[in-house]
Amino acid sequence: MSPEPGAHAPLLPGSKDVPPATVSGAVFNVATSIIGAGIMSLPAILKVLGVIPALVLILVIAFLAELSVEFLMRFTRAGQTTTYAGVMREAFGPLGAVAAQVAVVITNLGCLIMYLIIIADVFSGNQREGEVHLGILQQWFGVHWWNSREFALFVVLFLILLPLVLYRRVESLKFSSAVSTLLAVAFVTICTVLAIVAIVEGRTQSPRLVPRLDQHTSFFDLFTAVPVIVTAYTFHFNVHPIGFELAKPSEMATAVRIALLLCGVIYFSIGLSGYLLFGDSTQSDILVNFDQNAGSALGSLLNVLVRLSYAFHVMLTFPLLNFSLRTNVDEFFFPKKPLLATDSKRFVSLTLVLLVLSYIAAIVVPDIWYIFQFMGSTSAVCLAFIFPGAIVLRDSYGISTRRDKIIALFMVILAAITSVIAISTNIYKAFQ
Repeated sequence: MSPEPGAHAPLLPGSKDVPPATVSGAVFNVATSIIGAGIMSLPAILKVLGVIPALVLILVIAFLAELSVEFLMRFTRAGQTTTYAGVMREAFGPLGAVAAQVAVVITNLGCLIMYLIIIADVFSGNQREGEVHLGILQQWFGVHWWNSREFALFVVLFLILLPLVLYRRVESLKFSSAVSTLLAVAFVTICTVLAIVAIVEGRTQSPRLVPRLDQHTSFFDLFTAVPVIVTAYTFHFNVHPIGFELAKPSEMATAVRIALLLCGVIYFSIGLSGYLLFGDSTQSDILVNFDQNAGSALGSLLNVLVRLSYAFHVMLTFPLLNFSLRTNVDEFFFPKKPLLATDSKRFVSLTLVLLVLSYIAAIVVPDIWYIFQFMGSTSAVCLAFIFPGAIVLRDSYGISTRRDKIIALFMVILAAITSVIAISTNIYKAFQ
C-alpha cells in the first residue's frame, strides 16, 4: 500500500502525451495496492472468527470499500483537485488536508514496520504465546548471535533495503517491482498447493465454522479482527493516481469492483488454506508456522520457498512504500523547501531517520497483529471509511442524495464503534 507522493504533485509528468490506461491495467494496480502484509494475518482471522463470520466480514468490508471509493471519486470529479488530501481540503479546509496526510503517513509507516517484522520472522523466527518458531537461518545453521532478529534485520536493512531506498526516482524501482509481483504470485501458488496436498493426504485440521467463546475469548475479542481486515482493504490513497489515468470515470468503478472481487477470493483462499494447515496453532504471521517439519524433502523445500518468496517480495515492495512515505513526511514538515530529490542532505537524512524508526519499532513490537490493530483502528479506518463518509455528509457541492447520506452515516458510525471497541478490548487485555 503506497500513497500518492503529495497533495499537489502532478499525476504523470507530461501526461497529456500519454495514452489513457486500460481497465485491466487499473485492475492490476488496484489489486497490487490492496494486497500487502494483510494477507499474512488472514488465517489468524479465521482462527478468531471461524470460517463463516470471517467470509462475511471479508465480503462486507469489501462492499463498503467499494462504496467509499465511489464517494471519494465522485466528490473529486466535482471539485478542482486530483488527490485525497485535496478532496479533504475542499471539504474541511487546511485541517482536512493535514488529517489526510497524517493518516497516510501513519498507515504507510505502519506497513513498513510490518514488512520488517515479516522479514525478521522469516530469517530469525519468533516466540509468541510460549511457542518458539525458528527462522530459516536458525534451521540451517543453528541459533547464533549473528542470526538473531536484531542483527539479521540490520544486515538486510544495510545491504538490501538501504541501496534501494536511496534511489531518487520511483521509475528506477520498476524492475524490483516486477520481481516483487512475481514473488507474490509464487507465494499464493505454493500455499495453495500445500493446502491441496494436505487435504488429499488427510493432514488438515477441522476448521471451526463459528467462533468459540470461552474464558479466553469474549464476544468483544471478536471485534479485534475487524481492524486487520480494514487495513487489508485500505487502498484509498491510490485511487486518484490510478483513476485519473483512465479515459472514463466509470472505468475506475469497474476496475475497483473487479479488483475487490479478485482480492476477496485471494484473501479467503489464503486464509482458509493457512487455517486448514495449522488450525488453532495458526500465528498472526502465517509465515512463522512454516518452520514445521513437512515430513518429506519436497515438503520442507516448499516450506522454505513459501517463506523466502514472500520475504523477498516485501523487501522489494519496501522501497516503494518508503518513497511515498518520505515524500509525504517531507511535504508535511518542509512545505516551502525545494524538491526533496534536489537536496541531497535532506534526502539522505530523512531516509536514514525513517529507516531507523522502522527498525526500532519492528524490534520493539515483534508481532504484526499489534500493528494491524493500531492502524486498522485509527489511520486506516479513517482513510477507508470515516473520511469518505464525512465528505459525503459535509456535501460541499450539494451532490449527495438522501441515500448517500444514510449510507455514509452508517459507514462512519459503524467504523467508529468497531474501532472504539477494538481499541478498548486491546487496552483491557494489555492491563489484565
